[in-house]
Amino acid sequence: MKLKGAQIFIRSLIAEDVDTIFGYPGGAVLDIYDEIFKERLRHILVRHEQGGVHAADGYARATGRVGVCLVTSGPGATNTVTGIATAYMDSIPMVVFTGQVATPYIGTDAFQEADITGITRPCTKHNFLVRRVEDLEQTVHEAFHIARSGRPGPVLVDLPKDVMQAETDYPALSPSTFRDEETALHLDQDAIQRAYGMIKKSKRPVIMAGGGVIGAKAAEELRSFAESARIPVTATLMGIGGFPGTSPLWLGMPGMHGTYQANMAVSHCDLLVVAGARFSDRVTGKTATFAPKAKIIQIDIDAASIDKVVRTELPVVGDAKQALAFLNTLLANNHFYLPEEERKAWLGEIAQWKTEARRPLRRNGTIKPQEVIRTLSDLTGGDAIIATEVGQNQMWTAQHYCFTRPNTFLSSGGLGTMGYGFPAAIGAQVAFPERTVIDIAGDGSIQMNIQELATAVNYRLPVKVIILNNGHLGMVRQWQELFYGKRYSHTVLTKSPDFVKLAESYGAVGLRADKPEEVEPVLTQGLSLRETVVMDFTVDQEESVYPMVNPGASITEMRLY
Repeated sequence: MKLKGAQIFIRSLIAEDVDTIFGYPGGAVLDIYDEIFKERLRHILVRHEQGGVHAADGYARATGRVGVCLVTSGPGATNTVTGIATAYMDSIPMVVFTGQVATPYIGTDAFQEADITGITRPCTKHNFLVRRVEDLEQTVHEAFHIARSGRPGPVLVDLPKDVMQAETDYPALSPSTFRDEETALHLDQDAIQRAYGMIKKSKRPVIMAGGGVIGAKAAEELRSFAESARIPVTATLMGIGGFPGTSPLWLGMPGMHGTYQANMAVSHCDLLVVAGARFSDRVTGKTATFAPKAKIIQIDIDAASIDKVVRTELPVVGDAKQALAFLNTLLANNHFYLPEEERKAWLGEIAQWKTEARRPLRRNGTIKPQEVIRTLSDLTGGDAIIATEVGQNQMWTAQHYCFTRPNTFLSSGGLGTMGYGFPAAIGAQVAFPERTVIDIAGDGSIQMNIQELATAVNYRLPVKVIILNNGHLGMVRQWQELFYGKRYSHTVLTKSPDFVKLAESYGAVGLRADKPEEVEPVLTQGLSLRETVVMDFTVDQEESVYPMVNPGASITEMRLY
């Protein structure tokens, strides 16, 4: 049977169990869009390509599946680069398909031509330019295999227009071959045995979980391991949700804006078990003083991440789920002896740090952003899917929302992308139409992709947007306050729109709270509506994110106020 390239492309996606594409059409991909129309494959029309790729990213983070984005050539393709780099830095499985000019015109500066494979080479796990229709199906399956296997990441496939129009025999390859390979991951069991021995000897252990725990679907194994051995757990920004925030063993996030108890525990432990984390500079602070008393076990599926930033005592290359499951088996089979008095003393010391770190908010009649998030956490029971933008809103969310489940905190960790949260929330809401999905934003970051309100309203997605409106680019203002003598150079947002009226103009519901006593009623009303809702909270302009560790300082050198 002979089929056109565009037909083979669609059938290959269906064979990969793709149920949703986020995209934006254009001339180079019209043959594909014609086939989408015939197949009735679910396609979400965004209002900007950057919104599309972030939505695919949010879909992937919320579901654990590969997100898919389709755009046209030239500017359509280049508009995806920020979203691709965002996914690359956080190891998110995603395949981005870009249109390309016909193969005879490649390299001639043809209309809407861009060398997108060259442009994205540093920020993709792999990329392809398909030059022959005979290679198309195999390439699509390889792209999905690469995106989700090993350390996940984004893959780009560039599709010339004439390849989509050409015909060839359709062999209908099975993607199952690739899936079988993905389950055959090798785990260094000797290393795990040695890790078990180190854990047995440890008197003051801490677990630090990263995004690799969530990517490997290892949250249950982590909880079982921590509870069996009674080891306190901290999680990096990408690992939030991988361990329940309701557990007495939960320490909170470490690092620059980490909790006092997490930074103190990491700095005084004798063993740090790191699972699926890459030692970002935001986590370690000054690396020479990071976990100075600890032996470090690093479990990571990517051998290149071992010893890249921090020297480890014992590397374990392998899948976090398999590694933690094997540790749990060893704990159970060897009747793990828990040194009760020593562990009791260690946990008591941590409890004392938790007490020392508590401080009330300094009330001055304005809305405190921390209170907005705490109230939201109480109203949702910690069960919502929360996306954030980047900056103060992101850190306050990580600190004050009590996450209880994996895949519920969607945030740009590595690249720190403003404008990420709202389209990512749209992607999550598409995947889970019945769940509560919320984007927490600042008044600066929401304006970077606010055009996607049209997407949310068009598809009747009940996404909620919470704007912590302080009239500034908040985190940059905070740094100017602390390190630049309060010279607020171009961080004051004096001409922001009326977000309530703007929401209404798109067909969404707009709500506003200006006083502390209005916070809970507005949140309650907004959460109760099955519509797209924008809630604008006028918060204290000078509120800053604490604790804070100055850049390059030790994580024990925290500003608490």
